[in-house]
Amino acid sequence: MDSQLKKSALEGLADAAGFVLGALAGWQLGAALGFDCINTPGWAMPQIIGLVLIVLGCGAGRWLFRRLLA
Repeated sequence: MDSQLKKSALEGLADAAGFVLGALAGWQLGAALGFDCINTPGWAMPQIIGLVLIVLGCGAGRWLFRRLLA
């Protein structure tokens, strides 16, 4: 396998794993703090805060996995 292709494949896998695991971590953090946007009906401020935690987890997970790859 070409080294550039291998590097690109590893970056893609790191991004995917970082997004998924970060989102799961953000969701669990939100649920632990009482801001669960997945298992509660409606859209009020607690659900929006839970969604923001999921999005922040996605970004933090991607950043962490990219740092581990470098």
